[in-house]
Amino acid sequence: MSQSLDAADTLARFRDRFVRDPEVVAYLDGNSLGRPLAASIARVSEFMSGQWGGRLIRGWDEGWLDLGQRIGDDLGRVALGAAPGQTTIGDSTTVLLYKLVRAAVAARPERSEIVIDRDNFPTDRYVLEGIAAECGLTLRWIDAGDATVDRVAAVLGEKTALVVLSHVAYRSGYLADVPAITDLAHEAGALVLWDLCHSAGVVPTRLDDWGVDLAVGCTYKYLNGGPGSPAFAYVRSELQGGMRQPIQGWLGSGTPFEMGQGYVAAPGIRGMLSGTPPVIGMLAMRDMIAAIEEAGIDAVRVKSVALTEYAIRLVDELVPSAVLSSPRAAAERGSHITIDHPRFEEIMPALWERGVIPDFRRPTGIRLGLSPLSTSFDEVRIGVEAIAELLGE
Repeated sequence: MSQSLDAADTLARFRDRFVRDPEVVAYLDGNSLGRPLAASIARVSEFMSGQWGGRLIRGWDEGWLDLGQRIGDDLGRVALGAAPGQTTIGDSTTVLLYKLVRAAVAARPERSEIVIDRDNFPTDRYVLEGIAAECGLTLRWIDAGDATVDRVAAVLGEKTALVVLSHVAYRSGYLADVPAITDLAHEAGALVLWDLCHSAGVVPTRLDDWGVDLAVGCTYKYLNGGPGSPAFAYVRSELQGGMRQPIQGWLGSGTPFEMGQGYVAAPGIRGMLSGTPPVIGMLAMRDMIAAIEEAGIDAVRVKSVALTEYAIRLVDELVPSAVLSSPRAAAERGSHITIDHPRFEEIMPALWERGVIPDFRRPTGIRLGLSPLSTSFDEVRIGVEAIAELLGE
């Protein structure tokens, strides 16, 4: 079955573009760290010898300084459904989340509550807990399960300043209804910030069309930017003039090279920046953005669905004692699935020794993260068969 699926895969040609270790027979963790592209190795090497080594400080005047906005526009066009001037690269997800949340609650000074779900990624919860304590705000928690439209509606109110949710839940893989929830929040007079870490580059997203206010996301998962590559921030153009982020660094000022007294924010998305851009850290994602554009984000989604459906079918057949903790309906699922079993933590070292690389999420979950341009159906088969064998099934 896996061989016939791979033979029919219209995106199979992309797999050979990624760097592969022959000892890794099934890489099923693309939702944590994407494989590098061979083109990215060449790009970074050329930059270090030719641009950094050759141009030295002159490079700042020759394009480095605005690289984050240029890559942000490319990412917005290819994967986010965002017009130019609304997306920038820089800082970590945590720092960008802090900046955008602080800017959002300051823009709603008459409101005192932030909505978030308890199944959100720890960074999101921790940052919001800190901001709530810092600003005297109240967190309204969605306590039971995934952030569905009904559960969000139940905690919205006239005091809601901001809703912070993930497009795809990091553990379950649940795919939230972004346009419906965004509309609900707007009807209540609140702003919405979406965490796109587990969806950017793999789930078609239409930030402009959906009326999304703010978004953040990392670039080392399905955007293959490399370990610790800088995150991105999206701020809807209509909001940019009325929002002021709290980390007032030199590059976010309107006249950074005047070095003058007093901070005046730069207009547009550059006002969300703080410090010097991490130029080398941005380079690798350019090749993945180009590959997604070549493949087409809709085709990437089609293969993503096919991969996760195949994984679920294999788990049902070969690991019947495991519990599927992700939605069965493809329309409610991102590009990873989580299965739970009390022995999964025990078998993880043996899986890695075999070159089968998923990741473990406590207390009992294995996530199978399937990156469509780099993952084959045969890798899925090898991975699930190894899990079944180690469990004695």
